[in-house]
Amino acid sequence: MPLFYIIVLIIGIAVGALTGITGSSGVLVVVPVLSYMGINFKTAIGTSLLVDVITTTIVIYVYLKKKTLEPGIGIILGLGAILGAQFGALIAGIVPVLPLEIAFTLMTAYMSYYVLRKSYNINRKNVKKLGLKRSVVIIIGFLLSIPIGMLTGIIGTSGGIMFVLIIMVFFSMKAQNMVGTATLAMFLSASSGAVGYFRIGHIDFLVAILIGVIALVSGYYFSIFAHKLDQKYIYRFLGIVFIIVVISEIVKIVVL
Repeated sequence: MPLFYIIVLIIGIAVGALTGITGSSGVLVVVPVLSYMGINFKTAIGTSLLVDVITTTIVIYVYLKKKTLEPGIGIILGLGAILGAQFGALIAGIVPVLPLEIAFTLMTAYMSYYVLRKSYNINRKNVKKLGLKRSVVIIIGFLLSIPIGMLTGIIGTSGGIMFVLIIMVFFSMKAQNMVGTATLAMFLSASSGAVGYFRIGHIDFLVAILIGVIALVSGYYFSIFAHKLDQKYIYRFLGIVFIIVVISEIVKIVVL
């Protein structure tokens, strides 16, 4: 039992750090560790989604307080993901996951190179504008968030890192604004996914609450820490997370 609580403590701190600094989901940590501990894979995913819901609340609060979050964009992306999640849940047994996994892996591999290069050539203009009208960019962001939601419905990912990708490519924001906005979108997406997994009875509420409470505290302090970091370090953290995601996806594809 003491080992269990030590593991939960480490997971909670790691999830808070990931979300608070990079806006990415705790799924990278929660699912593999819980699966290793003997928890059913689907239950590990559902539990991870609920942990994301709990953690993102405090992270969103900090970014809103620091005025480094664009609620309109975050909500639009999140609503697209909710729509996609409901559709994904309906077609989970029909749509092949492999092509989506491969496309996501290739895009993430490129973005890991992009953000690491950008971290060494940072400038105050941040992401280069594409010359598109804001309304068009918002529509594109909404449409791209739908397949993110589909992945939530099909394989349980809350899409944190994918929202970061969309915002990085299509919206001109400071790194901190990018993270805060992606976290809001992830909150909506993870909430939708968690409801779906609750309906089929695949959430371990005790584990989710234990990890979530620790991640709340961790996420609060790491969110504040993120606002003290130079943008280049945010991009470097993101680059590292992207690389981990790529490795994880390659392993998953090989297993599939």
